[in-house]
Amino acid sequence: MTTLTTAGGCPALDGPDARTAPATQVTAQGAAWLASASAHPGETLAAWEARPASPAVLPCGTAFDVVNVPLVVGRRMLDLLWERGPGSGPAAVHRGRMLLFAAPGTAQRLPALLAWEEWGPGAPAPLCHGHGDAVTVPPLAPAPGPSRWLVAPDTRLPWLPGPDSLLWAFLHAVRGPVSIFGSAETDASVYDVSRRR
Repeated sequence: MTTLTTAGGCPALDGPDARTAPATQVTAQGAAWLASASAHPGETLAAWEARPASPAVLPCGTAFDVVNVPLVVGRRMLDLLWERGPGSGPAAVHRGRMLLFAAPGTAQRLPALLAWEEWGPGAPAPLCHGHGDAVTVPPLAPAPGPSRWLVAPDTRLPWLPGPDSLLWAFLHAVRGPVSIFGSAETDASVYDVSRRR
């Protein structure tokens, strides 16, 4: 694997090795996409070159929005998105929370969609970061610590889930499996009609 060394040693992968990079490794194109969220992308890239192991604070609302959920819920959401859904965009962990990068506008739309759903008590509402908000993103280079990439950005225009995909994943993650039989009384006889001849 080669490491990108643009003007100072940015730790993002570049060239043919970027295609075989681990999912947790930011590529040069992924770094450029992240930096594009900033008002001054060149300065953001220069800061990463000077401090490759440091997280950065980036604004939301132009290149991406972020849905911020508890780690356990986020892990379930990622699993659902990859196993039964369309996949996920970039995802990171920061201080015990999962940051799911989403299409711009998701932060405005997702809370409205959740208000229509009965997603149950006890499940914490996701925090949605959009226009006017900023989030801390992990360092480009994998490093031990409270901030790391689970699915790192690897292209200049990564696919980002919208509010519908994230609503589906969130509801399934917090509700868990639901029986088709509902809650039967303990004395009730329940017959599986799908096995009828």
